[in-house]
Amino acid sequence: MVIVQPHRLRAEFAKRLSDMYAEEVPAYRTLLSVTREVNRQVRAERGADAERFGAIGRVGVERHGAIRLGSPREMADAARIFAAMGMYPVGFYDLRDAATAVPVVSTAFRPIDQDELARNPFRVFASMLVPTDRRFFNADLQRRLINFLNARTLFDDELLHLADRAVERYGLPVDEAEQFLSRATAVFRLSREPVDRGWYEELHAVSPVAADIGGVPSTHINHLTPRVLDIDVLHHRLAAGGIAMIDAIQGPPRWCGPDLLLRQTSFRALAEMRTFREADGSHSEGDVRVRFGEVEARGIAVTPAGRKLYDDLTVEVERLIGLCSPTVTMNRYQRSEFEAEIWTKSVPLTETELALDDLAYFTFHVDETRRPRGQEPPRTLRKLIEDRWVSLDPIVYEDFLPKSAAGIFQSNLTSDTVMDCGQRATTIDAAWMEGVLGTELHDPYHLYDQIRHCSLTAVAHELSIDGGLEFPQLTQRSGGRTACSAPRYVN
Repeated sequence: MVIVQPHRLRAEFAKRLSDMYAEEVPAYRTLLSVTREVNRQVRAERGADAERFGAIGRVGVERHGAIRLGSPREMADAARIFAAMGMYPVGFYDLRDAATAVPVVSTAFRPIDQDELARNPFRVFASMLVPTDRRFFNADLQRRLINFLNARTLFDDELLHLADRAVERYGLPVDEAEQFLSRATAVFRLSREPVDRGWYEELHAVSPVAADIGGVPSTHINHLTPRVLDIDVLHHRLAAGGIAMIDAIQGPPRWCGPDLLLRQTSFRALAEMRTFREADGSHSEGDVRVRFGEVEARGIAVTPAGRKLYDDLTVEVERLIGLCSPTVTMNRYQRSEFEAEIWTKSVPLTETELALDDLAYFTFHVDETRRPRGQEPPRTLRKLIEDRWVSLDPIVYEDFLPKSAAGIFQSNLTSDTVMDCGQRATTIDAAWMEGVLGTELHDPYHLYDQIRHCSLTAVAHELSIDGGLEFPQLTQRSGGRTACSAPRYVN
């Protein structure tokens, strides 16, 4: 019997979602086309350097999707579906506390093994509405919203049964795989079922995201994001082609040093026609603007110390801009240059310095082409690198930035979220999310640290270095969990 393994389910699901989304949002086809053009151009110009953060074969098929769910039950069901495809929850993101607040908490489902990421790195950023948070929803609205969400079913029993079978058997027979993929894809198709206008607009007055999640009887793919090798070129090319882009690329600036973390941009949410049910029972047409086309450029994963540096620089840039004369307004390009100048003064300019300062994650390898002959190897990693015994390769950042995610969300909304800061927030954290999902919530820092540690162990073994090679312990582990010491957002 032929079994379709999880990585093949994952790849086919990503393809089907992409095809479906291209039908629903034609501008997404344009985004894919321009992304492919830019990637070909960059590869031709930069050669092997263009594939420093991943072979073009991987980059070309790479996507991350975004979905929005309404309840803990829906999140738990989604975790079962993604587990069937070898995708597990990594990181916890609280977008309620971002500068541009959105009433959701999120995690990302993705492969966690290096080989699985190389096969297909599909990721899904899954956000869940928090109706219990009094800063957004009063008691009456909370009650009605929870009742509405509890009355709907996104993932049917047969789909969940197939997902559980795929986990148990590490895949599905061909006929069951087809059923699973067809049902899973259909969940995220934009429904044409009429939407109650009064209910939708009541939630929209709180937040367009709340309306998109809790104002409709179904869910849908919110965006699919390809990966581009030069996001600045792509942003300019799309804008020059008449596509309305958001004002600024989210994430680190373009600067003269190595690419770090994640940079994102998008075209603005497009008007999509929906059928609304009026109070008198009649139907009318109207448009909503909640779905958009996003693209990303991925860099090197940073350590907790590197993430703290990034967060500190983000705050410092805002502080210095705030000190400028009120009559001075920076455009996107001026702000980018200003930010890049601050980065150049504060962040190491080479991968080697980033690695040795324990600011970013790399794998290490004995370089036989440069290894001195007839000599004993140095006993420290710094000397091994300086004396050309060991080379390093960047570990790609596979996760997300809450500030950037919230910024993309907010820049594509038709109105701001209404938030009563005098009310107390509902306490939700990574441990709470883990309980909802009923499975381990992986710590991304721990995952990156394990990859680095394995490479260092291999180097020490190959060079017969007693005691091994290791960086200072970055995390404190207890009870099988990893508790990161830096920053507030685990991602």
